[in-house]
Amino acid sequence: MSARRISKAEYKRVAERMKKIQEEQKLIVKRMKKIKYKIAILSNKGGVGKSFVTASLAGALAINGKRVGVLDADIHGPTIHKMLGLPTGFGMPARSDGTIFPVEVPPGIKLASLGLLLPEDETPIIWRGSLKTAALRELLAYVDWGELDYLLIDLPPGTGDEQLTIAQIIPDLTGFILVTIPSEVSKAIVKKAIAFANRINKRVIGIIENMAYFRCPDGSIQYIFGKGAAEELAEEYGITFLGRIPIDPKIREANDKGKLFFLEYPDSEAAKAFLAAARKVIEIVEGKEEASHEAQPSG
Repeated sequence: MSARRISKAEYKRVAERMKKIQEEQKLIVKRMKKIKYKIAILSNKGGVGKSFVTASLAGALAINGKRVGVLDADIHGPTIHKMLGLPTGFGMPARSDGTIFPVEVPPGIKLASLGLLLPEDETPIIWRGSLKTAALRELLAYVDWGELDYLLIDLPPGTGDEQLTIAQIIPDLTGFILVTIPSEVSKAIVKKAIAFANRINKRVIGIIENMAYFRCPDGSIQYIFGKGAAEELAEEYGITFLGRIPIDPKIREANDKGKLFFLEYPDSEAAKAFLAAARKVIEIVEGKEEASHEAQPSG
């Protein structure tokens, strides 16, 4: 069977597409040079509160005097704009040359998300992998963040298109922060995320345990989803344990109202845990504390 000949029109389309990709990659390199640390938030499992952790960690870093941006890379389920107080369809400013500007929200967080461009909450994004990759590349190429200390990338669950795209096209990705809950099921799935980071030779900065416990009105603690999974993973793989975030009904209330929990309840146990986690992240990535470049099982 002979190979199909490529027509001149097809060749031209492929050449134009490759040229566009190369131009966008040059823009990405240019944009990312102005950002000191690029950190992707990875869970590999849905329902663990990854977007909430990303938003709160961004707030904690900003409170610590850092210039912070958040890129929502969850193409099919963008929600972090709501947790930062912006409605779906809010929009992002743009210039005629294609440059897009992130929207800034208190306490000084810059946000870019497809959720800001959708007409309504119920609008689905029905894209295959190639379209998602192209959308992320365009966001990274055309969003002008200016100079930042930290860019947090809120990833969807899994280790597929979006995760690989972010890891491969962002130059000098600082690494991943893992999010889990203290259940054995989540613990097992997070091991896949660690293996993913190892496979693509990217740093694991640390791990956060969300929904770690519930403090009852009488002061007693209930471990609703289990206990100690994140610390066990940290010890097993040589990862820094960044802290436990308790279950708090005020978190759900703040998220539903479109309020940043971290600002609404700054004296809460959870907010203080995020402040402590942010300080650990700063110490690790800014070189004040040694951290594992690649997580390896002990023993």
